[in-house]
Amino acid sequence: MTIDEIITSALSEDLGDGDHTTLATIPADAPGKAKLLVKENGILCGASLAGLIFRKVDPSVSLDLFLHDGDVIHRGDLVFGVSGRKASILKSERLVLNFMQRLSGIATSTRQAVDQIAGLKTRILDTRKTTPLLRELEKYAVKTGGGENHRMGLFDMIMIKDNHVDYAGGIENAIDAVHRYFILTRKILPIEIEVRNDRELRQVLVHGGVDRIMLDNHTPDQLLKAVQLIDGRFETEASGGITVDNVRIYAETGVDYISIGALTHQIRSLDMSLKAEI
Repeated sequence: MTIDEIITSALSEDLGDGDHTTLATIPADAPGKAKLLVKENGILCGASLAGLIFRKVDPSVSLDLFLHDGDVIHRGDLVFGVSGRKASILKSERLVLNFMQRLSGIATSTRQAVDQIAGLKTRILDTRKTTPLLRELEKYAVKTGGGENHRMGLFDMIMIKDNHVDYAGGIENAIDAVHRYFILTRKILPIEIEVRNDRELRQVLVHGGVDRIMLDNHTPDQLLKAVQLIDGRFETEASGGITVDNVRIYAETGVDYISIGALTHQIRSLDMSLKAEI
């Protein structure tokens, strides 16, 4: 789904057959202004999207951005001023806030994780644990916060997880099946495999045929031993139970990537408000 389609669907969900409160109380062509105020410190994300929403509702609306996506924001900051028909501003208000608050929350939590591992080589990744149909926006927010995107979906990477291994009858069977699939389909995709313990890790190291090893639900000590055993032969990724509070301990093991699902599925929206100028 494209950004334009997301905006169109979201507006349709909210407006239905009309904003009857605004239709009843505000003259259709009455001009007005409003400003978006920050009520909580964090990282801004979604300001560029706000302009698309306002223009989708009414192309004549004018938006003056004072801050941009990725900027550090503080309580009391003014993000933008908007001018145009009062009715158009009111129709757009909730959708603009819903997106900007959520995306800024994701960007903020991502930046917190990135800051925790400053000076180390490890990079922060998101996951597929995103809101259905909003993945592109939420992953954009992760990048805005300084993180990196893992795969966008099931189509752009081979990710052999525990269930794939169990269904396929083991590590070797799963990896070999992927390579046979590549021959048949003439596809070339990066291959990552999840390992749950030292035994599975050693099987992968002997068998090969992958690009990255995900070390799932390892303690920091277990992760350190695994990274040392891999010794740079494959990219490494840690996942499972890692939060902003403990991420540095995991990153200090020398792992290449840390994926944190909570960046997108356990975030708290950043507080903002759109206020009419009288």
